[in-house]
Amino acid sequence: MTVDEIFAEDGRNPAADRSLPWEENRDGVVVVVEPKPHWASDMAAFRLTDRAWCYYADWCANGPGARFFGHPDTRGDDVMMRSRAMIARELAEGLWVP
Repeated sequence: MTVDEIFAEDGRNPAADRSLPWEENRDGVVVVVEPKPHWASDMAAFRLTDRAWCYYADWCANGPGARFFGHPDTRGDDVMMRSRAMIARELAEGLWVP
């Protein structure tokens, strides 16, 4: 298995059932959606290259017009890179089997 295959497999699940982040694009605005645990009220969508986030429900309803909040140290790209690095480490340790 590869990191890309794992992300592709997770991406076939409905949004509420995903466990890995994914990108969404609307009208030229790209966000990375970070799944939340079952107890969270909503998922977060981080702008890909800006340090800003919004609630996923707001993003679904309003797209680029969603209300984004500043975040001191996280961009969508950061969320995706951390997740991909975590999966790569787990693959190297043999924790994923086909």
